[in-house]
Amino acid sequence: MRKLLSLLLVLALAFSVVACAAPAPAATEATEAPAAEATEAPAAEATEAPAASAGDGITLGVISPNTGALAVYGAAVTTAVDLAVSEINAAGGILGQQVSVINTDDQFDPAETLNAFNSLVSQGVGLIVGSVTSGCTSAITGAANEEGVVLLTPSSTADSITTEDDYVFRACYADGFQGAIAAYYAKSAGYTDVGVVYCAADTYSKGLYDSFAAAATTYGLNIKAVESTASLDVQDYTNQFASMVSSGVQFVYAPYYYDVIGPYIVTQARAAGYTGIIMGADGYDGTPDYVVEGADLTAFNNVYWTNHYDPSDADPAVQKFVAAYKAMFNSTPNAISALAYDAVYMYKAAIEKAGSADPAAVRDALGDTSAVYTGVTGTFSLDASGTPTKGAAILSFASDGKTVTTKLVDVIKELK
Repeated sequence: MRKLLSLLLVLALAFSVVACAAPAPAATEATEAPAAEATEAPAAEATEAPAASAGDGITLGVISPNTGALAVYGAAVTTAVDLAVSEINAAGGILGQQVSVINTDDQFDPAETLNAFNSLVSQGVGLIVGSVTSGCTSAITGAANEEGVVLLTPSSTADSITTEDDYVFRACYADGFQGAIAAYYAKSAGYTDVGVVYCAADTYSKGLYDSFAAAATTYGLNIKAVESTASLDVQDYTNQFASMVSSGVQFVYAPYYYDVIGPYIVTQARAAGYTGIIMGADGYDGTPDYVVEGADLTAFNNVYWTNHYDPSDADPAVQKFVAAYKAMFNSTPNAISALAYDAVYMYKAAIEKAGSADPAAVRDALGDTSAVYTGVTGTFSLDASGTPTKGAAILSFASDGKTVTTKLVDVIKELK
């Protein structure tokens, strides 16, 4: 999604609020980035200089859905990037150079994602944070490799996003792990017969279904019922959950996004008579903001999901980040924000390790599987494909009928 420069300047000014520093992911040889004093967030001004230009500053491009159905995720990314960059610049920048940001809007549309990518490349950008969803990021991985541009996605979890020896990396775990965690949790909670409702046309949803189904065999689960939808635009899931009721399952894996879970799936599942567990993935983050006014909010009890972090985690790294984000933006950062924040600091560590912001050098630094990053979403290394090896939080919604809140259920660091 393309974001106009004028809008960038307005947002940068609007969010130039004093913030305290949060801990930074750092390469093994380095310690955490020094704490930055309170500072204004830098304006995300476009520059003509390539990211690798010595002495002219370092430019990061950002591709995110700043408008459209997943605009909440776009805001989560751009604000977190602003926070990280403001801290880095206040502490002296990277290799003594200040960092600037060019934001673009992919509108949660693969074609617009490619347009955004091409716009950044035409401006000389060689290091990009983005995009947010697997479908959109998949649209530009080939172009990134052809152009020699590093692509570090904060949150695209489809297994196919990263491969060995290329320019594409991520700050999140992959669906092969996320789907397997859901199957592991179903088994550990005592369920054997399970069902699945997913979107066959969406890379993210289909990928999670595939990984869950593969892990179900490993953990001895019996998938008794599978229902799919042909689009994320579907607004009626009554028949799908009526099928779940008929099958007798009490655990349904439904990997969709918050804008489907909040207004449609959960309440319609309960209305269809399904009372068991509904479990999803990180796409559920943000669901409480999308519940329908007047709906029976107790329907959201018994809904679980996997995520990359929990803002209530007592870990000092998490709490410093949450405090800094709240100070700058007056809201609690979600997992997308945490991942985007970590992505910026991963770039910082890689540039410092490489001694240059040259894309090829940064790619080689990120490709070093011995490097260890310590960030908000955990301490991790990247595997040979460029995917982190780290644990996942299991969260649940809770409602007293008046509000829907989130609580931490468990943290699974490895599968058994």
